[in-house]
Amino acid sequence: MTFFRVHLALAALTASLAVAASAAAAPSAEAGKTAFLKHGCWQCHDFEGQGSVATSGGRVIADTPLPFDAFKAYVRDPSGAMPPYHAEILSDSDLADIYAYLQSRPKPEPAKNIPLLNNLSTK
Repeated sequence: MTFFRVHLALAALTASLAVAASAAAAPSAEAGKTAFLKHGCWQCHDFEGQGSVATSGGRVIADTPLPFDAFKAYVRDPSGAMPPYHAEILSDSDLADIYAYLQSRPKPEPAKNIPLLNNLSTK
């Protein structure tokens, strides 16, 4: 009976450690915001990932349609003016957190819902 209890206790401990490790490894939007600022992503992509005509050709990276693997491949070996961010500079964990942060950004309002834009387009 004691053997059974010890075995059961070890199984429960192993399962709880696996769950805790899995939760700790999950990408975090909050940690991603910190990494986005720390690594200077905001300098070209602005604080919300909305992009800038002057620095990123107006490319919006918030809520990117790219799957994480494609996003990661581009960040590691970009085309254009963006410098590469190799794993020695930006860890895979930080990059996953940045991706989670960008995916968490709210979508912009459609142009039809912005009165100033509607007024310009009707003149």
